[in-house]
Amino acid sequence: MRFLIVDTYYPDFLRSVYTQHPRWDLKSYDSQWQALMAECFGTANFYSANLQKLGHEATEVVANCRPLQFAWAEEHRLVSRHRFEHRKLWGIPVPWLARNWTYSILLAQVKSYRPDVVHFQDPIGTDPDLVREIRASVRLVTAQIASPIPPGVDFRPYDLMLSSLPHFVKHFSQLGLRSAYFKLAFEPFVLDRVKRTAPHNAVFVGGLSRSHADRIQFLEQVSRRTSIQWWGYGEERLAQGSPLRRAYQGAAWAGAMYDKLFNARIALNHHIGISGDYANNMRLYEATGVGSLLLTDQKRNLAELFEPGREVVTYRSVGECVELIEHYLSHEEDRAAIARAGQQRTFREHRYYCRMQEYLELVSRHVC
Repeated sequence: MRFLIVDTYYPDFLRSVYTQHPRWDLKSYDSQWQALMAECFGTANFYSANLQKLGHEATEVVANCRPLQFAWAEEHRLVSRHRFEHRKLWGIPVPWLARNWTYSILLAQVKSYRPDVVHFQDPIGTDPDLVREIRASVRLVTAQIASPIPPGVDFRPYDLMLSSLPHFVKHFSQLGLRSAYFKLAFEPFVLDRVKRTAPHNAVFVGGLSRSHADRIQFLEQVSRRTSIQWWGYGEERLAQGSPLRRAYQGAAWAGAMYDKLFNARIALNHHIGISGDYANNMRLYEATGVGSLLLTDQKRNLAELFEPGREVVTYRSVGECVELIEHYLSHEEDRAAIARAGQQRTFREHRYYCRMQEYLELVSRHVC
C-alpha cells in the first residue's frame, strides 16, 4: 500500500531552523525535505521510513512549512516561488490546514501522490472539509491525537481515530467514531546523530504552556529543593520569582533535545493533566531510548510499558521525586543498570518499526 503522513511542526521550530539555515528556502523540495527530516523534530520521517522497511511506499508532508511546500508547488507548476518572501510569512492560520495555501497545496500533493491511506498527525489543526475532500480519492483516512481537544472540533470525517490515551479511545467510541489505542515510540536512528557533551545530572526537557499548570507547579517545587536543569520553551510565561527561571538553559528543539537527554544522568518526566492516570507522553520513549534513567510520575498503566524499579523509576510526590534524584545521582551503578534496562525494553518493544507493524494491522481491519 501507499501511505501519506501529514504532519505540522511548531512554528517556532520552523522559524528557528530556517533562520539558522538562511538559504534552505532556495533549495529544491527534496533537499529541504531531507534536511528537515534530519533534524528529527517530532516524528520526523519515522513513520514512512519504517513503513518502507515493511514493504510499503510512504512519505511525510510537513503541511505548514511554507518554504518547503512552496518549493513543491513551484516544481509542480502550481505557483511561482519567487513571488513570495518565505521568511517573512510565518503567520500560521488556525486551523493550520485551513482554506489557504496549506489547503490547496496539500490537496494537490494527495492527488499527485495517490496514496491508499492518509494519516494526519494534527487533526485539531486540520480543516474537516479538507479531510472530506481527501476521502473521495483514498481508501482510508486516519488521525492520531493525545493533546487537549478544544470544544467543537469535528473528528467525524476520519475513518479511524488513534490515541495513546485509553480514555481518549473510550471517548471517541462513545461519540460513535471508530478508534483504537496506539502507543508512541522511539526511533533508534537518532542515536546516530546525538552529540556527547559534558554530562548533566537531572534534567527536564519540554515545554511549559497554559496546558501545563500542574507541571509548572510540580517543577517549581522540585527545583526549590534540588538542582535541575530545564531546556524547552515557555520561560516567558513564568512568574518573575519562579525558581524555574534559574533552572532554564534555553530552547532545545529536535536533535538538540535528544542531545540533552542523551547526556543526562536522569531525565525527569511529568505528565500533563489530560493524561489522567495514564502514562503516555513522548518523553517516556525518548529518554529511555537514548539511555538516560527515566524518573516519571507513577501511572496505573506504566507497568504495561516499563517495569518500575527495574527499567524506569517512579515517584508519587514532590518529596519522593527529590529523594530519588539525590539517591540515583549518588548510586551510579544502580542508575546505569536501570537506564540500560529501560533502553533495552524500548529497543525491544517501543521502536517505530514495532509501531508501524501495529499500525498496518489496524489499517488492514478498516481499509476498504
